[in-house]
Amino acid sequence: MTTDAPETKIVDSYKVACDGGEGGHPRVWLQMPNEHGWVECPYCDCKFVHKDHADKAA
Repeated sequence: MTTDAPETKIVDSYKVACDGGEGGHPRVWLQMPNEHGWVECPYCDCKFVHKDHADKAA
């Protein structure tokens, strides 16, 4: 059995909300540090990358 890789989303804001999609988990607000421009959801491991850092956060 294999596990799917967590999703990565390119976003326009340094503050994002994640709910896991279709009731996947409680909604959480995440603030990404300006130094590296990305943050991961502690529930579903989805990675949010600010568009200005998309080339560095691969």
